[in-house]
Amino acid sequence: MSAILFTNVRVFEGTGDALEPAEVLVQGNRIKTVARGGQHIARSKAAEVVDGGGATLMPGLVNPHCHFTYNNATSIADITALPVEEHMLVTMRNLATYLDYGFTAVIGMASAKPRLEVVARNAVAAGHYPGPRIRACTPEYTVTGGLGDDNRLDREIPSIGLICNGADEFRRSIREQIREGVDIVKFNNSGDSLTMGGLPGDINPMTDDEVRTICETTHRLGRRVAAHAHADSGVLQCIEHGVEFINHATFASEATIEKLARVADRHWVTPAIAARYNTTYEASDWGITEDLAEAIGNKREFESGCRSMTLMHEAGIRVLPFGDYGFAWIPIGSDARDLEHMVNYFGMQPWQALRAATAYGGEAWAGADGDKLGRVKAGYLADLIVVDGDPIADITVLQDRSRITAVMKDGHFHRRPAAGEPFAAARPKRRRRAA
Repeated sequence: MSAILFTNVRVFEGTGDALEPAEVLVQGNRIKTVARGGQHIARSKAAEVVDGGGATLMPGLVNPHCHFTYNNATSIADITALPVEEHMLVTMRNLATYLDYGFTAVIGMASAKPRLEVVARNAVAAGHYPGPRIRACTPEYTVTGGLGDDNRLDREIPSIGLICNGADEFRRSIREQIREGVDIVKFNNSGDSLTMGGLPGDINPMTDDEVRTICETTHRLGRRVAAHAHADSGVLQCIEHGVEFINHATFASEATIEKLARVADRHWVTPAIAARYNTTYEASDWGITEDLAEAIGNKREFESGCRSMTLMHEAGIRVLPFGDYGFAWIPIGSDARDLEHMVNYFGMQPWQALRAATAYGGEAWAGADGDKLGRVKAGYLADLIVVDGDPIADITVLQDRSRITAVMKDGHFHRRPAAGEPFAAARPKRRRRAA
């Protein structure tokens, strides 16, 4: 069994508020020993010693709202128009990009086409292609006229949604998707400003009977449930019917937040705030000016989302980063900027944002399966990254791929510095201007 000993590193364990000097022994695909407080791990001829040069060793990042089948397009139509063969190639390239940027696990949150995420998960797990650990999702379930239904009476327009109406249609389709191997079933019980004046984010088009059927069918077959739930009534449905992954929760009322806080251990909230921030302030090159973003409701979603996430964080609800990257103005690979947004707009300390991206993300990925990832702790899976800098002092450092000098997944290096290069490069550190 192979062994790797990291020495001369400062460790972010996944839950602490400061880095601490330590040595870490990886044996096989798990962390065997962590020595702190100036203690040392006994050297062995069987272990490769890796001198970190004072760099930060931390858990790999976990993306709990990942659209790795998106193609950095300017519209949903451009995503769905991609032929399936080319789409599979884009998907595998995206997964390699995520691993390069230090994401060692992702939770798919709506496949752009059926089976794309399932096939990608299986290929990566078999070792045929590089990529993070994957939980594979269905396409987004919607209803006629809901988010993901772009059809018109005079023509059929392909979109990312699987359209069902009524309990029987949802039950049949979900059984089919689970038969094909998905881990997660996602549905849209809210609109979104990115419908460009269509169904607003505070409107919920799904009935309680439809949501109940989705959740009962999925849970009965041993899978997990996620919802695109901007609307307050959508969040309430998630609480009522045990939806584990609540995406957005933008318009959750204070009463709903209080109710969610009472069952916070059952849910994860991923606001995907960059989709609101970038679309409002950084999408003018693609025709979405700040005035247009305000007109379609995106700026309102951003401002309301920031208020809701601040209240949720204060209430002890687990708010997670990342989500909805994969459009031209929110490209895949720039996801770590979410950590900066969480500090600037949700009232989090940098270490809390990092905890959400590692320890909490690992718990969300694992669910009830018993896998342990997201912490630098004995017994946990050896998914680790080495960072040239202190991400607690400067959380923007994780946005720079060149500063992520090593990526380890399952005890094996996906990337390490070339021979002779130090893990911590000797160069001036540049701080990026806050968003």
